[in-house]
Amino acid sequence: MKNRFLTITVLMMALLVWSCTDLVEERIDEAEFGEQADVISGSIAPAYGYMSWVWRHTNLYGLLLVSSDEAILPFRGGTDWFDGGKYLATHSHNFTPSNDLIRDGWNQLTTAISRTLSAIEVLRPLAEEGNTEAMEALHEMVALRAYWNMLMLDGWGLVLKKESSDELSEVLRGQDAVDYIQSELLSVVEVINTNRGPGRITQSAVWGFLARLHLNAAVYRDPYGSPNFTQEDMNAVIQYTDNIINSGNFSLSPEYFDLFNDDNNTNPEAIFNIDQRGVLRLEHNRWAYWSIAGSMFGRPEFPSADGTDGPAFASDFIQTWIDAYDADPAEVDARFYQMNTIIPEAQLLDFEGREKVLATETENSYFCVEPLEFEMDRGIIRGIPWGPRKGDDGQFLTCETGGVRIYPVQQRKGNGPDRDVAYVDHTLEIDFTNEGSFHNTGYRCAKYQFSRTSPNANNFSSVDMVLMRLAEIYLMRAEAKLRNGDNAGALADVNFVRAGRTARPEQTPPPLASIDLDIMFRERGFELYWEGFRRTDQIRFGTYESTWVEKTDSDPNKRLFPIPQSAVDAASGIDGFLEQNQGY
Repeated sequence: MKNRFLTITVLMMALLVWSCTDLVEERIDEAEFGEQADVISGSIAPAYGYMSWVWRHTNLYGLLLVSSDEAILPFRGGTDWFDGGKYLATHSHNFTPSNDLIRDGWNQLTTAISRTLSAIEVLRPLAEEGNTEAMEALHEMVALRAYWNMLMLDGWGLVLKKESSDELSEVLRGQDAVDYIQSELLSVVEVINTNRGPGRITQSAVWGFLARLHLNAAVYRDPYGSPNFTQEDMNAVIQYTDNIINSGNFSLSPEYFDLFNDDNNTNPEAIFNIDQRGVLRLEHNRWAYWSIAGSMFGRPEFPSADGTDGPAFASDFIQTWIDAYDADPAEVDARFYQMNTIIPEAQLLDFEGREKVLATETENSYFCVEPLEFEMDRGIIRGIPWGPRKGDDGQFLTCETGGVRIYPVQQRKGNGPDRDVAYVDHTLEIDFTNEGSFHNTGYRCAKYQFSRTSPNANNFSSVDMVLMRLAEIYLMRAEAKLRNGDNAGALADVNFVRAGRTARPEQTPPPLASIDLDIMFRERGFELYWEGFRRTDQIRFGTYESTWVEKTDSDPNKRLFPIPQSAVDAASGIDGFLEQNQGY
């Protein structure tokens, strides 16, 4: 264990002298990562282990999600999710340097960068001495640092270049920042491992990072202007995505929602995940439960596994689905919806459908299921869901023959007029008004499975958080081809992705007849919704200054978040080191 403590000491020292940012570092519990056999694994564990915290729902993930047109989080019923107004301000683009959501996103990224630097400082001397294992780990940490810096560039327009924990970071912007990230990735892409699982950075993941960098380079060079998508950049995107596709190591998942299940670490489409095996406390399942109704319990075996009535789909985003099809999207696109809660009609003859109020419910308006066999519907959840119900004693109502009773879900949360007198009914319309903020409003996202290993849908999850997968690779290649004038090639790639969801043939999306930039943008939204891409896509496709739901701000300065005031203040003694972003 001596090496373990040495690693932690190095890490904490690095954090103490990290460049002028207000880092809030949690204590690293060695039990959280399990016993490490040597200093190599002990140095990379904190870096990889911190990934789920960066992508926690109320950190970077929430910031990227709610600032786009795909999600909204109102002040639910005047009681829940106000949190100082940070979600309201983020969705409406009323950003200020004191916004806590922006501060937390910044702090988590800078902490993540510092953890990779700490690992690099431990590994580099060992690698220089000829330790092959250290060299392999070093390559991963260099790539992981580049990934975090690319997210920093994407959100705040800068990167933090630093090679020693006892020196001040160099702040790079624009072309210099792009060049630095590219050089970091190119330095390892030909030598990094090629055969580890998606929970470690491999050569394919680095190719994917390079493709993302070149796809967005025009925006990163000039974040406030009209992006110039050069043929050179688009050719690079095609080259790197070709490498992944032609490797033959990945294939599309026939069932779309299998990508987000407990066993998704072995899904053939996964390229880079946050590896979660239900062992660590910080392996969280919050992407599954954050949007779900607070009266819905996704795991009947765990009485506390409820939702939070957090963010919902913004109605403008859902409208893109409605406009794309002549039919209900749930009937023709497997990515929109998967019905898992099968209601046996013979048992519910006294309860006609999902639209009745509680007054019409009878003593037979339920069906029975074993707790471990219950699965929520997945995808975009509308109307009245069905799930387990609790009695006055707080325990789930059970059946005489065993199992739990599954009812239409009652509205038991919030201060709206439907509480205790109606069912949860997720409506399309949601906004910041009193009625638009009730706990039931807005279609909900159930993309991720409630993990079987998480006792409360919070921690100890076994569902990997997907950060890169093959469908994204095809869509990046399609966009690069389209911007290069190859419409036929772009259409073929998009249709390949649509045709790949074959597990439910009647819902396999039909092929598109044509494609342009508007449809390309729409298709990325259909395939990648709520995976952290939408804000970046909106900026790249020129829709970020548009109006949606409660957002009317059209200031291009909002393409970048403000640097937290606490970070600017901390750097105030160093002339010109950390200047606030334009417009704040």
